[in-house]
Amino acid sequence: MNRQQIVMRHQPELTKWDPLSPFAVGNGEFAFSADVTGLQSFPEQYEVPLGTQSNWGWHFTHGREKFTGADAALQTFDTHGREVGYPMKPGDRPEAYHWLRQNPHRLQLGRLSFRLYKEDGQEAEAGDITDIHQTMNLWTGILSSEFALQGEKVLVETACHAAMDTIGVRVRSNLIAQGRLQVFVRFPAPDMTHTSWDKTVFPDFGHDDRHRTELLESTADGALISRSMDEDGYRVAWSWSAGKLQQTGVHEWTLQPEKTAGELTFAVGFAPEHAQTADYGSIIESSERQWASFWQNGAAIDFAGSADPRAHELERRVVLSQFLCAMHSGGSIPPQETGLMYNSWFGKAHLEMHWWHASHFPLWGRERLLLNSMDWYTDILPIAEELARSQGYEGARWPKMVGFDGKPCPSPVAPGLIWQQPHPIALAEMLYLADPTPDTLARFRSVVFETATFMTSFAHWNEETKAYDLGPPLIPAQECHSLQDSKNPPYEVEYWKYGLETAVRWAERLNETPDPSWAKVAGAMAPLPEKDGLYLAHENCPDTFEAKNHDHPSMLGAMGLLPGTLVDRETMLGTLLKVKECWQWDTAWGWDFPMCAMTAARLGEPELAVDFLLLDATKNTYLTNGHNYQRPGLSAYLPGNGGLLTAVAMMAAGWQGEHGKGKRAEALPENPGFPQDGSWSVKWEGLKPWL
Repeated sequence: MNRQQIVMRHQPELTKWDPLSPFAVGNGEFAFSADVTGLQSFPEQYEVPLGTQSNWGWHFTHGREKFTGADAALQTFDTHGREVGYPMKPGDRPEAYHWLRQNPHRLQLGRLSFRLYKEDGQEAEAGDITDIHQTMNLWTGILSSEFALQGEKVLVETACHAAMDTIGVRVRSNLIAQGRLQVFVRFPAPDMTHTSWDKTVFPDFGHDDRHRTELLESTADGALISRSMDEDGYRVAWSWSAGKLQQTGVHEWTLQPEKTAGELTFAVGFAPEHAQTADYGSIIESSERQWASFWQNGAAIDFAGSADPRAHELERRVVLSQFLCAMHSGGSIPPQETGLMYNSWFGKAHLEMHWWHASHFPLWGRERLLLNSMDWYTDILPIAEELARSQGYEGARWPKMVGFDGKPCPSPVAPGLIWQQPHPIALAEMLYLADPTPDTLARFRSVVFETATFMTSFAHWNEETKAYDLGPPLIPAQECHSLQDSKNPPYEVEYWKYGLETAVRWAERLNETPDPSWAKVAGAMAPLPEKDGLYLAHENCPDTFEAKNHDHPSMLGAMGLLPGTLVDRETMLGTLLKVKECWQWDTAWGWDFPMCAMTAARLGEPELAVDFLLLDATKNTYLTNGHNYQRPGLSAYLPGNGGLLTAVAMMAAGWQGEHGKGKRAEALPENPGFPQDGSWSVKWEGLKPWL
């Protein structure tokens, strides 16, 4: 299989401003997004910020201990005869509520830009830029940008070092010799400026008193800059081939290249303490090695030769999603939903989305990219155990919306969600199937066992029905339901059974005796609620398809994402068809479409699977840069990209059946999730079957 040919036929290009599709370079821990100049010269042209972000760069406004979780107001909810508190509303402590939601938040590390001048000495504006041609080379990770100012061409190459949070840039133009091209870095204030997450995505370049920027060292070809704000800080190293640096603002430094040269190379590195740079050539070589190795290893898929006209677009989405997920979702902590592009939800991770960001990595033979963030669960296990204890439960309860430290935060929804709970078990199981060794079992033993212990503690025995219930209180994955009323949502019930049964298998693999409550609860979960031959959102929602046909159709997750051992196939097929007929897709989210496709595939409806995967809907839009567009202000939504890759792997390589052992289920046709009528040509190598 000619992997380079597959990748390069989907190399994205721009020939004009695109306010939704900035390209980015990065290495999984750090990313830098750029406009058509190859830097961040005209950020006002974009609907979202041009980010410079890392997995280590975080900030606490006015210090790390201004408030703790104990300062949040709790609202108590009856939980089978006892009261359990959840921080759902500000109550009488609004300052603590909003501070805890906003902190810690990811930092915008700095804006690196060109300052261009016209012949009359006036600073150029975006409208003065012409002859745009920008290419993102997916095989090398190098961004090539070409544009002109009043007929003078500017050629720019931008790349990120594979192992350092450093970008390298080469600029070639007559503007350098004419003294009409400068490079400057400007640092924004660190704080959130609004209590609503979607109104704080743009960095604040005011409030100069809220941070400090200091030039520590300066030589003829480099400088070291210190950044500090409250108790936090970082360093920025800048090196260049020829030029002079001067301070041009309170938090701004400008590099004026030497006029004798027609070319300028420079590198800018960011780090918590010891920032460093590398020469431009080594940065380019590092990027080329990293991305060539990425594409040459792991799985690949080829849809060339398909008669279905949608095949080329699906292949484009698959190629770009692999690139974006490696850059934004394969780092050392679970990513935020916008990755390292810009802040969403105050830069925090949503742990129920970690599965969607990263479950595809083992299926595509890149399990190391999931391993990068899985040890984080072990690191924050004491926090999850304390959360469970504070609510009267055993084991570890995984929070929903967290910063790098894993601490839960107040929210009108997050504290009530439970579907992130089995994720660490499912992800650990996928890693074990990719590497079935004692080391894998030992590495995640405590996470799997403590997760399962909470799950049995949370499930409630219903003496009347002789089954274990989930909730109330809980909020299903379809978040438009009340905490007080939601009971036994199908996806969560099936996931509880799957997670507990998997924990039993882990204990047996370790030659340990499983906690007997795991099998007991798994074997007596409540039946999935249904009405008129359709699965409901939850037991107390009889009008699911009339009043609650919006947000996520998450009842479908009980079969597709999961084996569906509690599912009646005919009832699930009827539910899937009803969802297709009546769902308000403008309210859905990017991962809903691959979820529906996986349900259709497991039900033996490949035509329907492809239709869902490529449904014509705004939330299922994939931009020029490959990001899954959702709505204004949220033009990057990586759970959609990751979900697409998981669904495609399942549709091509199949699934393991009810009690998978890592092998593909018998009696499945080749490429079982794709139509078998010859309209699709699907060639692949290296994919692994789904659960």
